[in-house]
Amino acid sequence: MRAASSTTLARARRMRKAMSLPEVLLWRGLRGRGGEFVFRRQHPFGAYILDFYCPAVRLAVEVDGASHEFTVARDDRRDAWVLSQGVGPFRIAARTVLADPDLAVDAVLQEARARSPN
Repeated sequence: MRAASSTTLARARRMRKAMSLPEVLLWRGLRGRGGEFVFRRQHPFGAYILDFYCPAVRLAVEVDGASHEFTVARDDRRDAWVLSQGVGPFRIAARTVLADPDLAVDAVLQEARARSPN
């Protein structure tokens, strides 16, 4: 995997300060309850920025809002590239996070546990 460019790094920093409500809710839960796993938010990864990344199990978590309905082909290319780097993509709908943040956090942690060798 190639390193993130300085432009991507700067964009990730800006995105950390302007996270969407579903991202904020998921981050609060992962940060507060993900004790067995450490997550990074708005993590630069090659040319992409992952909403959340767990390096221990190589898991990329993407929160899909309404705009993702129109970017399916782009999302598929991104997921394929992320997967080619040995990282498992996991997508969760923003509406799911908004409806029940605890359930969304549990789903992410369950996916992380499933990918854990322990």
